[in-house]
Amino acid sequence: MPEITVSMAAGRTDEQKANMMRDITKALVTHLGVDPEAVVIQINEAPLTHKMKGGKTFVERLAEQKK
Repeated sequence: MPEITVSMAAGRTDEQKANMMRDITKALVTHLGVDPEAVVIQINEAPLTHKMKGGKTFVERLAEQKK
């Protein structure tokens, strides 16, 4: 049973996340030949204040982009 964990910053809609999980499931079915019922996907979301890239939190990065 393939089990996929996706780590990402919070902020996407439930619809976006469901569509992503459907696409991942389809990819595993197509490329690994597994039954969709065997695919488990979990999303771990981090608040933007708890995720950092390049020494800046995602909140700081967003603030810079808005300038």
